[in-house]
Order: sequence, then C-alpha cells, then structure tokens
Amino acid sequence: MNPRLVNLLASFIRGSSDYALARLEFAMRFDRFTAPPMLSRLPDASETTLTERWDAVEIQLGAILAYVKQVERTCGNEERADPAFRVLRRTARELDQYARALRWVLTVSGDDTAP
Repeated sequence: MNPRLVNLLASFIRGSSDYALARLEFAMRFDRFTAPPMLSRLPDASETTLTERWDAVEIQLGAILAYVKQVERTCGNEERADPAFRVLRRTARELDQYARALRWVLTVSGDDTAP
C-alpha cells in the first residue's frame, strides 16, 4: 500500500479520536442541539480498512460537515465563539482535509484496490 495513504489514514484515525471528544463536549455544553453525528472509528491504517470502510466513513463525514454548517447558521455569535463549538468545527475541518488528501492520492496514484 502507498505509504502516503498509510500516513493519511493514520492521521485521519487520530483526528477521529479528537472528533469523538469534541462531539461529546459539544453535546454536553449545548443540549438545545441534537448531538453531532457519530463517526465510525477505523481499526487501522491498512488496505483492508480503506477498501471495506472508507466509503461509509466519507458519508458520515459529509453528515458531520453538514451538521456543523447547520449549527453555524442557527447559533449566535456567543455560541460560535464557545470553545466547545470551535473545537468541533476545527476537528471536522481537519478530518475533511485528511479525507480530501486521501481521495486525491487515490486518484493520482490510480490505486485499483481503493474505493
């Protein structure tokens, strides 16, 4: 497997742990909003994980990004400045960047084993 893919997947996995904590903090701080969508934890940075689970994770990430945008539209400036929301937004954006980079490497490398 391409070493860049392994590194990106490992970074995504670390970022998903940060998102899980940010999700919990946000849900505890802002009970007027539904809890942010869950993100399945990838077991490892392997080709099997990429081929079997990545498509579902990308769908979940899309729901997370839509949720953050929806909260941004409906909350006030004070809520947007709250550390719990800022960390949630930051981790979602980081995960999106990793996912986009991963998709780019898959496209450029022409890896036939990837989704």
